[in-house]
Amino acid sequence: MVENHIGKPQRRYDGKAKVTGAAKYAAEHPADDLAYGVVVSSAIAKGKITKINLEAALSLPGVLQVLTHENRPSTAWFNKKYKDDDAPAGDHFRPLRDEKIHYSGQPVALVIAETFEAARRGAALVDITYEAAPHQTSLHAGLDELYRPARTKLGYEKPPKPRGDSAKAFAGALYKATAKRKDAIEHHNPMEPHATTVVYDDGKLVIYDKTQGVANSQTYVCNVFGLKAEHVTVRAPYVGGAFGSALRPQYQLFLATAAALELKRSVRVVLTRQQMFSFGHRPASLQEIRVGADKDGRLVAVEHRAASETSRFENYTDIIVNWSGNLYQCENVTLDHQVVPLDLYTPLDMRAPGAATGVPSFETVIDDLAYAAGIDPLDFRLMNYAEKDQNHNKPFSSRELRACFTQGAERFGWSERPLPARSMREGKKLVGWGMASGIWDAQQQKASAGAELAIDGTLTVRSAFTDIGTGTYTIVNQVAADAMGLRADQVKVELADSSFPTAPLQGGSWTAASLSPAVEAACTKVKDELFKLALELEPFKKAKPKELLLENGHVTWTKDPVARRRVSEILQLNQRDKITAEATVSPNMLKQAPYTRATHSAVFVEVKVDEDFGMVEVSRVVIAVAAGKIMNPKTARSQILGGVVWGISQALHEESMLDHKLGRFMNHNFAEYHIPVAKDIHDIDVIFVPEDDTVASPMGLKGLGEIGIVGVAGAVANAIFHATGKRVAEFPITVDKLVS
Repeated sequence: MVENHIGKPQRRYDGKAKVTGAAKYAAEHPADDLAYGVVVSSAIAKGKITKINLEAALSLPGVLQVLTHENRPSTAWFNKKYKDDDAPAGDHFRPLRDEKIHYSGQPVALVIAETFEAARRGAALVDITYEAAPHQTSLHAGLDELYRPARTKLGYEKPPKPRGDSAKAFAGALYKATAKRKDAIEHHNPMEPHATTVVYDDGKLVIYDKTQGVANSQTYVCNVFGLKAEHVTVRAPYVGGAFGSALRPQYQLFLATAAALELKRSVRVVLTRQQMFSFGHRPASLQEIRVGADKDGRLVAVEHRAASETSRFENYTDIIVNWSGNLYQCENVTLDHQVVPLDLYTPLDMRAPGAATGVPSFETVIDDLAYAAGIDPLDFRLMNYAEKDQNHNKPFSSRELRACFTQGAERFGWSERPLPARSMREGKKLVGWGMASGIWDAQQQKASAGAELAIDGTLTVRSAFTDIGTGTYTIVNQVAADAMGLRADQVKVELADSSFPTAPLQGGSWTAASLSPAVEAACTKVKDELFKLALELEPFKKAKPKELLLENGHVTWTKDPVARRRVSEILQLNQRDKITAEATVSPNMLKQAPYTRATHSAVFVEVKVDEDFGMVEVSRVVIAVAAGKIMNPKTARSQILGGVVWGISQALHEESMLDHKLGRFMNHNFAEYHIPVAKDIHDIDVIFVPEDDTVASPMGLKGLGEIGIVGVAGAVANAIFHATGKRVAEFPITVDKLVS
């Protein structure tokens, strides 16, 4: 009998291909007639191009063409709106549309050549004259343009209406805590830079794109260039990280496709690391938070207001403040979020968009309030535990946050923590313990999958969903193997091809909850068809479908254990070489609507701070996560580890630095954009709190991609305060801020 795979720590299905180099990424797929494109980026932040001289570039041996706004393909797309599954409202940016410059680093030309070296040299020879206009890239300086956006994008929800009277409640509170916080811009910086390889074949295109949604990229290309869907196939079998940066089609896709259609040959465009800073980012934010508690330490007032940036041409808004209305019980809450238009590219969803900005900041102020009341920070959170979502006046479909608190605290040893700051020391290092809560939506999207059972008994499962490194291949393999009674090595998984059964973007932590039920449903259809064929044969003619089992490539009859036939026999005798089926599963809105569906976490952090130099070491982390059924503890743990590392990076390292005089990001490389290295990361202990939630998804799953990061930066900041007694009201908390 084949053992179940779901819930077991199975190795990554795609692991061997990745470590051996067999996995091909967007810039690695071959084509016989491949040309290379290099992007020329604008040198100013705002204004227009007055002259372009291409003579030197075009005279260079090997250079085939230089595309600019003066000679780019003429498509209706430049004059009408287009569809993009992750695009906010507005006049979407169109590369090479005209002479106008909207932000520094904007693509203004594409040099195409026979070799990459020739294209790169040609790009350096493109001579562009600009007429600069005044620009504004400072969130602080642009506050006079604040406005409140409407619902503008997938997943954005306006802050709920105020409840109670927060101003009056705060004024009357015995204990109070306030903060004016500033949080830096961050860029995604996945290891694989954005790239597109367009393989041209007599007007038909096979596009290998760095994307989190092949169907979205296909729709984009078809809409932009007026092509039929059957003539455009988009594939992304392997993606070297994305974190939200590939949710929208980025400009290299347009440029590579335009060049391929212009030259009628295959073209590859790869962005440089510097150009990875020329689209999308986690927006800068300013936050004002006020909280108050009564004499017993009960929350009586919460006010959380935020301002963040968007571009001049699109309306982008993270959900920053909403979480503060349902993390803890409070009857008087005011939440508000406004945005400022700046001369930068539109921000873009980045791992736990909004929550990774708002929740850690709110959690630092909750800690300050606990200190003001003289209550242990964990006890304070337990005292104010929310049994329901007060934002929407709904119960949670499941909420094991209390168990996260207790299990995480026990593993960490929180009961030994002294309350006063600067009360723990290790030699010349100040030691601090801090904690924070985390929350993220548990979503399910409509998704499709296909299954094909071959005559040799092997199963192939297909879906257009991508796997950006999260372990989707592995989970699909496990679900299909269990659904069909097969070993893992008898199941082949193929993902991220626009010709496969359709799927939404991979993002929002909804992939496992969306795709797994579709895979199970497709496999069930295949199994039902197989049983129907088996019932035509001896020894199953007297059996009923519900009495048949599929185990290890055999159909058996539960009432007669000796009665069995191989799958290959059943197909062969029915003159079939395979069985195929496709299934689509949508969320059960009638079942889900009465509830708020969310994942939760409790993060406990120990830091050691050099008293003289302010250097911070995060020496250990314990994170307890409640996220429904855990499909694969091995890949699930990796997801949480990655989130924790990024949370530490957010707290201590990452900041995209703008020179506002130039309107340009200056640290646009891995040398100066600081991210953690191995020496920065120490012990991380992950606890999965048991939780089964068939409201959130049919199989009881919730996503893990975002919840791992959400509370971490707040816990680090609280630990630093406990160690030093100094509250730094911004991220990242760098040495200069601690020693000043």
